[in-house]
Amino acid sequence: MHCPFCDTPDSKVIDSRLAAQGAQIRRRRECMKCGERFTTFESYEVVMPRVIKSNGKNEPFDEQKLRRSLMHALQKRPVTQEQIEETLSNIQQRIRRLGERDVKSLTIGEIVMQSLYVLDHVAYVRFASVYHDFQNVDAFRKQIEQMQQRESNHLLEQTK
Repeated sequence: MHCPFCDTPDSKVIDSRLAAQGAQIRRRRECMKCGERFTTFESYEVVMPRVIKSNGKNEPFDEQKLRRSLMHALQKRPVTQEQIEETLSNIQQRIRRLGERDVKSLTIGEIVMQSLYVLDHVAYVRFASVYHDFQNVDAFRKQIEQMQQRESNHLLEQTK
């Protein structure tokens, strides 16, 4: 690591600590030549899989596209930016854990829907309406009835 003050390539690590909830390592360094101290951050680089669209086209994973779709579904909902960032991170982590080079957009859509269901039911229905291309009120009604059935089954399981 080159010193940002004198550009000498020699520095020693004085202290290392975890940062960003374990996603980074913060290192305090001291230049061997000028004695100045500086901080560096080390983080892993993970390549997201490519996305196979429903038309067969293959494209790179686009975090901003995922963020926009989440933000659109969560518009005017009582969800904090921190919750959105955590959900976004969890979705990406689940996609990486699939261990595939290519992932179908349908698979990603299902992961997003599962995450939104946990986060906010209204956002879930909004996303589902676009994802499943609802054409009429009956499609909304069926989706809501399925949600209510899931909730009823979940409550029954908890009381057992």
